Amino acid sequence: PPARPDQSGKDWGVLPLKGFHVPKRLARSVRQDPYRISVNAAFTRVMEGCAEAAPGRETTWINPAILNLYGSLHRKGFAHSLECWSGEDLVGGLYGVSLGSVFFGESMFSRARDASKIALIHLVARLIQGTYTLLDAQFHNPHLDQFGLERVPRAEFKKRLTAALKLDADFYSSEMPVSGREALQRITQIS
Repeated sequence: PPARPDQSGKDWGVLPLKGFHVPKRLARSVRQDPYRISVNAAFTRVMEGCAEAAPGRETTWINPAILNLYGSLHRKGFAHSLECWSGEDLVGGLYGVSLGSVFFGESMFSRARDASKIALIHLVARLIQGTYTLLDAQFHNPHLDQFGLERVPRAEFKKRLTAALKLDADFYSSEMPVSGREALQRITQIS
């Protein structure tokens, strides 16, 4: 899928895999492993969580047609989810699409403290392990700025995207689960 520009239409949001920043308080939380992390265990449920209404956001772009399309991409091995579980409860997660060495982050949700952020950290560790070169975050927002989000001009993003699509990466090169400590270690080894 094509990346979506930010609201101004001039820049894309890119999360750096080299230099990804984990705030200290969040790193402490990640090390405690507050949630069980899984991959592709509840893809549709993650999408539904991302589509839920929230204060100030009664509707989202994730409608039944989008659910079906991304479900098809998931069944073909292109779309993936990471889930955070507290016991048997899905408390957060994210999903996106993998092509070449690019991961297009689509959406994330959280029903418990830091759940979506912890899913993101585990995703970044997995992408680093799988030799990805680009994590497209699409938009700029304070939630992503704390991780070192880069605002990339459209022309530069297109160059990076073209190069990254030509490279192979392996979403499954990393065994799950890894501990929060191991995920942080993978991130800091490349930073």
